[in-house]
Amino acid sequence: MESMSGHSKWATTKHKKAVIDARRAKSFAKLIKNIEVAAKLGGADLAGNPTLYDAVQKAKKTSVPNDNIDRAIKRGAGISGESIEYLNIMYEGYGPGGVALMIECLTDNKNRAAAEVRTALSRNGATLADPGSVAYNFSRKGVIVVGGESTTEDDIMMAVLEAGADDVEPHAQGFEVITEAHDLVTVRTALQDAGIDYESADVEFVPNLKVEVDAETARKIFRIIDALEDSDDVQNVYSNFDLTPEVQAELEADD
Repeated sequence: MESMSGHSKWATTKHKKAVIDARRAKSFAKLIKNIEVAAKLGGADLAGNPTLYDAVQKAKKTSVPNDNIDRAIKRGAGISGESIEYLNIMYEGYGPGGVALMIECLTDNKNRAAAEVRTALSRNGATLADPGSVAYNFSRKGVIVVGGESTTEDDIMMAVLEAGADDVEPHAQGFEVITEAHDLVTVRTALQDAGIDYESADVEFVPNLKVEVDAETARKIFRIIDALEDSDDVQNVYSNFDLTPEVQAELEADD
């Protein structure tokens, strides 16, 4: 099994940031959008729509109120008479140090999304790349984050290997289970059947090749990602930078 340490360290930073993130309203809006899109694609029934189930689970874990969740499901599924139209657009970019960026947008206004992505990149020393020039370096993978308080790596391994998981790795919050994208629901269900609680289950772009960066470059990349995530149209940002333990320690000293 190849290790995806760069990915989990990136997730670590991202999750830690999310916990202390004062911009919860932005995070709520993005989680609501996930729910709307999932309900639109697969209907309002949680039991029959695993993508919606995971979107709702993630929203609940982030303390989005149940009323907001229910309204989002109805809106998405067309039950409330409202209709939602989001375009899913991927932009690719390069940050400092040759770091690759994949920027996933969910937007009702393609021109605005493009302008906001371009501005966030150019103001922070990054550039938009031609479609396909960065994407080949990423694979679609299922990523399940499991809290480490109540379970061990061995317990998780036992639960998920039969179900088709590729890898289990340490993570700031506990562990990350990596799967093929199409095995995500099967593996997530296996965890639940084993009584193991999970934080989130998402299909993400995971880098195949990592680029090690120093602390100064990492700070610049975090600024770029912050600027991108400030846009309502940007749903997710994926990158391929890797941090050595020394660089991580240096960055934590900034906090």
